[in-house]
Amino acid sequence: MTLAEEPHRHTWGAALRDAVRPPVLRMLFLGFSAGLPILLIFSTLSVWLREAGVDRATVTFFSWAALGYSFKFVWAPLVDRLPLPALTRLLGRRRGWLLLAQLALAGAMLWTASFDPQHALTLTGIGAVLIGFSAATQDIAIDASRIEAAEPELQSMMAATYIAGYRIGMLV
Repeated sequence: MTLAEEPHRHTWGAALRDAVRPPVLRMLFLGFSAGLPILLIFSTLSVWLREAGVDRATVTFFSWAALGYSFKFVWAPLVDRLPLPALTRLLGRRRGWLLLAQLALAGAMLWTASFDPQHALTLTGIGAVLIGFSAATQDIAIDASRIEAAEPELQSMMAATYIAGYRIGMLV
């Protein structure tokens, strides 16, 4: 009986072996990269704006930057089906979208951090919206990649590892 034909064993040893498999470990790091921006735009941004002297009404208005997460179902089918010309050819559709989302996310974070919100509130707001949109796009690409990266027996371990990385990213 080959490994693929062997029934999945539910033992501690099997769980530990699954936990260190490359696709599972990748999910830990991808979860970290997904958890980092969510807390950034949900709470850290608010604290930063308040410390910069931005009034509460405006800080509350910045919560709209996180709407990308609420509406990612709108563009998820596009991310699922549309190839990115050079990146898809080079990396494949999932990895191409993931790289684009991560580069956009890093750029949006640098953009947002480079402005003083007291003097460039609009530019800070644009950066916050770009962070939300890029992070939501990254979530879409990671979810699709996770589902396709391993066999069904490994999906629960990959989801758990992704959430652990996500929580660590949020704490950082």
